[in-house]
Parts: sequence; structure tokens; C-alpha cells
Amino acid sequence: MSVDVQAPTEPSLTLSKDRCEPGSVNIPLCNWPKTAESTSPDADAIANKVVESITTAIKNDDTKAIAGLFLDDGYYRDHLSLSWDFHTFKGKDKIANFLAQNGFPIETIEIDRSSAYRSPQLGAFDGTGDVKGIQFFFNFTSKVGLGQGVARLAERDGQWKIFTFFTTLRDLKGHEENTGLNRPRGVEHGGQVNRKNWAERRQDAFDFKDREPVVLVVGAGQAGLTAAARLKMLGVDTLVIDNEKTIGDNWRSRYHQLVLHDPVWYDHMPYLRFPPHWPVFTPKDKLGEWFESYAKLLELNVWVKTTLESTSWDESKKQWTISLKRTKPDGSTESRTFHPKHVIQCTGHSGKKNYPTIKGMEDFKGDVLCHSSEFKGARENSKGKKAVVVGSCNSGHDISQDYYEKGYDVTIVQRSTTCVISSEAITEIGLKGLYDETGPPVDDADMWLHSLPSEVLKSLQVKVTELQNKHDAKILDGLEKVGFGLDRGPENAGLFMKYFQRGGGYYIDVGGSQLIIDGKVKIKQGQEIDEILPNGLRFADGTELEADEIIFATGYKNMRTTARDIFGDEVADRVGDIWGYDNEGEMRTIWRKTGHPGFWFHGGNLALCRYYSKLLALQIKALEEGVAQY
Repeated sequence: MSVDVQAPTEPSLTLSKDRCEPGSVNIPLCNWPKTAESTSPDADAIANKVVESITTAIKNDDTKAIAGLFLDDGYYRDHLSLSWDFHTFKGKDKIANFLAQNGFPIETIEIDRSSAYRSPQLGAFDGTGDVKGIQFFFNFTSKVGLGQGVARLAERDGQWKIFTFFTTLRDLKGHEENTGLNRPRGVEHGGQVNRKNWAERRQDAFDFKDREPVVLVVGAGQAGLTAAARLKMLGVDTLVIDNEKTIGDNWRSRYHQLVLHDPVWYDHMPYLRFPPHWPVFTPKDKLGEWFESYAKLLELNVWVKTTLESTSWDESKKQWTISLKRTKPDGSTESRTFHPKHVIQCTGHSGKKNYPTIKGMEDFKGDVLCHSSEFKGARENSKGKKAVVVGSCNSGHDISQDYYEKGYDVTIVQRSTTCVISSEAITEIGLKGLYDETGPPVDDADMWLHSLPSEVLKSLQVKVTELQNKHDAKILDGLEKVGFGLDRGPENAGLFMKYFQRGGGYYIDVGGSQLIIDGKVKIKQGQEIDEILPNGLRFADGTELEADEIIFATGYKNMRTTARDIFGDEVADRVGDIWGYDNEGEMRTIWRKTGHPGFWFHGGNLALCRYYSKLLALQIKALEEGVAQY
């Protein structure tokens, strides 16, 4: 990411000890290697020498020699190439131990010189240019498939060693995606009695006439659709169900002014990119239309108005029994029972809404008292009405802004601190050069980003956050002056790491901060709510606040809570908590084996769903083809 920022002096920020998801690990910062000693190294020749050394070690089955190519504190991150799981090994000794015990399944490796971006080049590792080394993409074959990777080399004592090495599986041998050269013919030519045309065949497929799905996906948001798309391209029969009336309603039904805070370049979906005329920030209803079109164009089997009636798992047969009730397009209902091998829960990376129970809630006499997920928008012509929004992250700010624009007297209740970064700072600094109009293809950008071990990403984000805060100095200083509590994320690593560590706690500023600075939206900071009064709230410090409407923008619980509601205690007790880091810096439980056979979690923003949907689908395909085992 390239940055060139001129900004006033950074304000002092109020820091708070940030928290992780329960049970997750607060990963440390990496130790950056020294910048390259050589001023103009031959990047291609150096990369070639390292790859030749790996090739020789592969031929000699010498895993110790492979580990010896790393810095003592180097990293090897792998997604499904070394094992059917996600791993990050820190330190040459841990890399050597794993390879010695498990082998090195990669058979061939070659540098990818198909573009300037992928080719070996000297560049900055830390986003600022303080640490420089050689980076290159590579392709490899393994015993089971084809993959891609990214290597970063650092110079130490005149020798070039591996600082980070990333490998990820992209295709299974003999089971490549049905795209490009493998695309389906799409036609059955004459000579067959009662031959059906495409529309008839498509309807039969959609209705699962005379067959059952191998995979049942619960939820038709970005997670469900991307999972279904990846599985379809691998030839795995998949049914997606949702209780909404129409695909995309999970976005359409949200609060009135909702617009994606991430820019379009970061949000592309697999196989079908947003077109060039698409706005930088996608409105919720427009995204709903896109989801509906996406499912139709990719011929995904999505049943809306469908509910789960019962679920059970047969341990001996390794299959589910799932009973569904569906309202068909003609208004009739039908009940179906399927026996899929896999269920993917795609109900959002968060779980049940975090709606607190507070003394006096039942006695509130105002107009509205609800969770932000139920908020449909501020009422028109409501000047003088008093609204209180409990929560100071994205939803809380957006809802408060909506209230202000409709004439309400608005107060945000901020109980702890918030990481605030402007939308402009994210697009012009945080994502600049990687996810932007002139950036690399999105798949290359994804490879670059996910090739970073979490400790390295966290250290990079410390520097990026510092630059973003300089850009946002006026806003942050103004917020601090009016008593709004600020933090910089875990160990000053900003929004990215706060999202990965706890899934929330931040605000991407799209105008709400200035309303707070100007006093147009008031702040009640640092106090818990003690009681809901008939016409307002009482806080722990004894102060009271009048309210006609109260919205709890208090987020959601762990995704596991939804699994318990849908699939019962037997399933929920076998799976781990979702989100947050494990002790290797990989995300817990989601996108990988959960602890319950045939049960998977998939979720996150559009960018995470785009990348991890591929890995999730490959795991399922490998199990179905007998390439991998439970």
C-alpha cells in the first residue's frame, strides 16, 4: 500500500484496554527484519535462488533444508496446502518440527512472472518504506492439487532469508472448477426423446426434483451466496435456504440510510464483479438487488420463505436429516426432508442480537424501544422528539445521524471507547494501492493481504493507523474535546485488528463525528444504564436522560449462540467459539472444521466471504471425493 500524507500533528488519544472475543488470543506484534542492506539487489535472481533451493530440498526430501531458508523468527502461513486446516508457524524451529513430522507435500514450485505485480520486486514490507525486502508470487503443485503463494525475503548478514512464506490450495487435481476452459456446454443437442430445454432443466434443478442436496446452506446473505457459488463451480449440489421473502431482504430490511462503509473494490464477489459504473459505496437496497441478480445469473438454488422444521445428525451414516417447510412462488406450501452430508451456517459472523435486559424496560412509555437490527428509520417531522442511541459504533452513529436529519434531539450513550477512522482515510490510506480503482486484480490483492501472518498484519496496521490518525487529526481532536472516548484498537493497530479480534468496537466516519463535535448529537460517556424509566433512562452515576425513543445498537453475541438456537445443544456443545484468533493467529472455528462432522460456519464482510468461501468449498469437495478425511 502506498501512502503520501500531509496532515497536522496527531492528537493525543484516550486509550483503553481493548478486549478479545472470549477465549481468543491477543496476538503480539511481529519483529520487523532490518531493511535490505543492498541498495539495488537483483530481485529476480535472488528469488530464483531461493526457489531453486526449495526445489532441491523437495527432490532430496530434506525438510530441514527448507526450514533453514527462513529467518530464525520467520513465518510460514498455510491454508490447506500442508494439511486440511489453517496454520501459521512462527520461528524456524516450529517450521522445522512441523515439516519433519508431517512432510512437505509440495512437489513443484515456480515463480509467477505473469504480471509486474506478481514478479519479484524490491518493496516495502511495513507500508511506510522503513523495512524493505523482496516479494514475489509463486505457483506450486502438491500431491492433491494446485496452489499459489507469496514469499517475502529479508537480507540478514549479507544473506537473503525468508521472512514470510504463504501457501494456499486453489484447485484439486481432477476436480477443477467448472469455469474457463472447463465451462459446461449448456445444451443437449437433438436425438433424445422428450428432451428438455434449459429453462425446464433449470427448474428441475432448482426444485431438487428426484434428488437431494449434498450441502444445505442456512442463510442467503453474502456468506450463503458465496459458499453456494464456490460449491457449484466444484460440482457439489447445494441448496440455500432463507426465511426472508426475497433474496437480499436481509439487507433491504435494515435501517433506512444504511450504505456499505467498505468501498466497491474491496467488496467484489466471486465470479461476478461489480460493474465499472457501480458506486464506490453500495446502498443497502442496491446490494439487495445485486444479491438477487447474483443468485439468478450463477444459477444458485436458493429457496426463500423456507424454515427449518427439525434437524438431526446420524453419526453412523455421517449425514443430516433436515426437514424443511417452504412456501413456493405460487403461494402453495410443501414439506421436504433431505439428508445432506454437510450443513453450512451462514447467518452472519455474529450470533443472537445483544439486547440487554435492564430494570424498568417493560414500563417505558415512549414510542420505540428496540435493538438496532429492528430499527427501520427515524420518523419524518419529529422535531423536538428525544432519541437515545445506546452504542457508539457504525450502527449507533448511522442511526444517530438519521435521527438528527429528521429533527430529533439525539444523544449517543458511549459506555467504553470507540476506534474512529474516517471513510476517506480508509480508502485513501488504508486500502490505497491494494483495493482501489488502479490497484491489482482483486484476487491478487486478496493473496497479498492473506499472505500476511496475523502478527505481521497487526504490526503493519500500527503504522497504517498512525498515518490514518494524522489524516483524521482534526476530527479526532474535536471528538476528544467534547468528551467522546477514543482508542486506536488493540495495541494501536486500529480498525482492521479490532474487527478481526472482536468483530466490532469501531466507527468508519461518514459524517457522524462532526455532528458530535458540533453538539448536534450529544454524548453521554462512560456510564452504564442502571434503569429504564417510563420516559427515559437513569445511569449508574444517578443522572437521568429523557427519551421518546431508545435504540440499543449494542451488537451481537457469538455465532455459536445462533447454532444453539437452530441446531440445538448437541451441535452447539461440540463446536468451538467463533471469531477471534487462536494461538497461531488464525481465526477460530469459522471456515474450517468446527468440531462437529459435516457442520461448518461461514461469514464476515464481503471481502472475507469472497476469499474464504473458496477454501471452505475445497474442504467439502475434498471430503466428498475422499481426498481428505474427517
